[in-house]
Amino acid sequence: MEKKGRKEGLWELASAPTNWIRMLSEEMHWSFVMGVVFVYGINQGLGGGLSRVGTKYYWKDVQKVQPSESQVYSGITSIPWIVKPLWGLLTDVVPIAGYRRRPYFILAGLLGVIAMISLSLNGELPVVFALLFLTLGSTSVAIADVAIDACVAQNSITHPSLAADMISLCGFSSSIGALIGFSISGFLVHLIGPKGVFGVLSIPAGLVFVVGVLFNEPYMPNFIYKEVYQKLLDASKAMLTTLKSPFVWRPCMYMYVSLALSLNIQEGMFYWYTDKKAGPGFSQENIGFMFSIGSVGSLLGVILFQNVLKDHPFRRLLFWTQLLYGISGMLDLMLVLRLNLKFGMPDYFFVVIDEAVSQMINRLKWMPLLVLTSKLCPPGIEGTFFALLMSIDNFGLLTASWGGGFLLHILNVTRTHFDSLWLAVFIRNVMRLVPLVLLFLVPNSDPSSSVLPADMLKTNVDAETAEANNIELAALVENTT
Repeated sequence: MEKKGRKEGLWELASAPTNWIRMLSEEMHWSFVMGVVFVYGINQGLGGGLSRVGTKYYWKDVQKVQPSESQVYSGITSIPWIVKPLWGLLTDVVPIAGYRRRPYFILAGLLGVIAMISLSLNGELPVVFALLFLTLGSTSVAIADVAIDACVAQNSITHPSLAADMISLCGFSSSIGALIGFSISGFLVHLIGPKGVFGVLSIPAGLVFVVGVLFNEPYMPNFIYKEVYQKLLDASKAMLTTLKSPFVWRPCMYMYVSLALSLNIQEGMFYWYTDKKAGPGFSQENIGFMFSIGSVGSLLGVILFQNVLKDHPFRRLLFWTQLLYGISGMLDLMLVLRLNLKFGMPDYFFVVIDEAVSQMINRLKWMPLLVLTSKLCPPGIEGTFFALLMSIDNFGLLTASWGGGFLLHILNVTRTHFDSLWLAVFIRNVMRLVPLVLLFLVPNSDPSSSVLPADMLKTNVDAETAEANNIELAALVENTT
């Protein structure tokens, strides 16, 4: 009996992920789960892992730019994520050929394939054209992200008790995809070079195209395009009205500040990592493996959030994660000052630990912000408003990226000069602790409850748009075979 009970327990543990996926598929339709896995897991996770390493080596070895320039260029390629409300407005109120989401998945897939193949096949591109194609690829990922984000926001309203589970599904997909992507990125860069990696990235973009073909949503015949302007105007007014509410703008301000003050100096660290004189001189395979271990840490963060922390109040959770985020940055300072060698810890071993811990804490910090974002979206303009909130977050990341680039520039951190890198790391760590004084802006409610008052949970757009949204929601949650 004891052995039988142990086997049954192991079987329940092993089958838990499958049962969880099946439950989500039954509640919100299998095409939604497929979209999350393909968009978050393969296109953003696996593709993002390949793109991050490939792009770093592309700017460093092919274009041969300075770390501060590379930091600025990475900020420019993130601009499509800042204008996410535009993509959100289009997906919410402008259907194409009778469909509201499918055409945008298809468009995103085509843009991504064109951009990645263009980067792969052109021998020596001027910086401006390389930046153009990388931004086009980023636009592809952003449009697909907005389309699936809209579905996440809608389902968070109709299934509030499953909001954290949906965010966890997104986190699991992206973390596992990133783990695979980073694991093979260094080997691919070594074998086929950064431009070859861009060619491989056309495959995830092609899968986004497949999502557009297979995604289940109702057909909307006889759409009156003459009313698009009025619909856009109504959605914009509703979005502005919602944003004026203190229930919304206060947490939005915290999210922006907490991200903007976390100065991004990763390009400077990357150039130092690969420098054989001043730094450890890591190889391409080493870099890929380090980032893959970071993905393991990120995945552990998702598991910890899902199983232990998802029901804790936002304010308490964000306090501890922000505090740990600032403290964990001191590991970089120890590395740059070579204190790890004084303690007998090799660079590679120390960096692997550093990357895993940093990514786990970063994921723990990001997950409650995503849940909070989904809770701030009123019915009727879910896609648009979720995109607006995420664009605020992405503007914070852009501010951090350009601020970090400026910091590297004024401290004269270049391709070969790293004497002041330790100071850049120290300043970044101190800035990470500043948002702790603004935590009063965050609601003290837990993720399973509603953040918006009851009157704001009523649709703020015209009845026809609301009816179209309700039709789509019915299709998403319908249990079909």
